Amino acid sequence: MRPSDLLRLLGLAAIWGASFLFMRIIAPELGTFPTAFFRVLFACIGLLAILAVMRIQWDFRGKLKLCMILGMINSGVPFALYALAAQFLPTGYSAIFNATTPMMGVLIGALFFSETLTVAKTIGVLFGLSGVALLTRTGPVAFDIELLIGALACLGATACYGFGGFLTRRWINQHGGLSSELVAFGSQAGAALCLLPLFGLSLLVAPPDNWGDGTVWLSLLGLGIVCTAFAYILYFRLLANIGPVRTLTVTFIIPPFGVLWGALFLDEPLDWAYAYGGAMIAIALWLVLRQAPPKTAAAPAPEATSD
Repeated sequence: MRPSDLLRLLGLAAIWGASFLFMRIIAPELGTFPTAFFRVLFACIGLLAILAVMRIQWDFRGKLKLCMILGMINSGVPFALYALAAQFLPTGYSAIFNATTPMMGVLIGALFFSETLTVAKTIGVLFGLSGVALLTRTGPVAFDIELLIGALACLGATACYGFGGFLTRRWINQHGGLSSELVAFGSQAGAALCLLPLFGLSLLVAPPDNWGDGTVWLSLLGLGIVCTAFAYILYFRLLANIGPVRTLTVTFIIPPFGVLWGALFLDEPLDWAYAYGGAMIAIALWLVLRQAPPKTAAAPAPEATSD
């Protein structure tokens, strides 16, 4: 991996770790769908500005519709699920659950994309799910229905990310890819269209009690522009440069940042359950993502010689 791609990977982990912090600030005030919708709306505005400054040609090569559908799967639905989870879970929980993305990718690849499910990957998936169970049962948050809803929402979001990685490779990167900026804008536009009717319905059925203060809206700007617009440019560039498997290793690095940001800025308690559950998920990720040793060709049998 080139040093520039490694720096992008570390930067992406720090930024996405901060996204769970911002959602923890925003979602309890605004609710699920306003949080998710304003996130993608600000992301679209930020990406429009980036495209204008960089003077990128608007040529989607007939893939705009695919980018928008991808955005619904890879952004719209998971952003809403994480906003739901942020109303119940500390920042560190969501960040650690997010690390199950490669495991979901393994299961989805085997079920829907004819990917090989090896013994090591199967053990890794079981190990990772055990880490999730350990965290939910022994962590600092009491095990109740709200914790269960938050955990299931996070796992649903990672399943969407698993689908998104394979679909990006199949729809966008094969047969000549697009610039990461165009893919990011098209996907966020699709996510915004997906979330708009749900946002409108939520305002009619259960509008927020208040629209928050300056901290909430500054957090929304950070979530939309930095953690979504800029982050997705990094993400799609990494997918094109190093492939989906290596890009998903970013999930190794997000949990420490998520736990750190929550402890620093929200005074969330640190607990050994973070280390235990996170370590089990890290082992699972290693089993899932490690490269199998190349098979060595058998040495040719010596030719028989006649005396």
